[in-house]
Amino acid sequence: MNFNDIEKEVYSYVEKLYRNVKNPSHGFDHVLRVYRLCLEIGIREKADLNVLKIASLLHDIGRALGYEKNHAAKSAEIAEKYLSSLGLPLEFIERVIEAIKAHSFSSGEIPKSLEAKVLSDADKLDAIGAIGIARCFMYSGEQGRGIDKSIEHFYEKLLRLKDLMYTETAKKIALKRHKVMLKFLEQLKKELELKDVNSSSWRI
Repeated sequence: MNFNDIEKEVYSYVEKLYRNVKNPSHGFDHVLRVYRLCLEIGIREKADLNVLKIASLLHDIGRALGYEKNHAAKSAEIAEKYLSSLGLPLEFIERVIEAIKAHSFSSGEIPKSLEAKVLSDADKLDAIGAIGIARCFMYSGEQGRGIDKSIEHFYEKLLRLKDLMYTETAKKIALKRHKVMLKFLEQLKKELELKDVNSSSWRI
């Protein structure tokens, strides 16, 4: 198989796995956004796009198979077996696996290769900005959490992500998306406190 055939095979494999996954905040659409972000960042940073294509498609495969805890390590383990079954070169597989292992914010793994840094950045970028806001509240709904807990998540994690980007390209994108979240939180606070309402008729 040439690389295009391999990519199509991996895409088809991952897409089928996600068909029955009821996890909107980490669904196949998230995988595809991370894939596209990896390519955008990878081109600008001169990374290996073939490694990024496969790593991004497989980066959350553990979640698709029900492994939420330590999903990055589990995804890497599953991906390694799957890619080996395709007969891909060991060195290529190792580079893909390294990126997958280190992509998660909560894994504690520090990405070392450029491709690992790009994947980590792409995954974090999809957690912030307008899409990050949408995903945050989707996830809160999945977990049965209210608005207060969702707001806590912004301050505990999401607002920290802009300072945790590795590549210059991602840093620029993150700054824009960070500002979107700040504006949203400012408006949300006003509405929760009814500061956007001029009438005082509700006051006791």
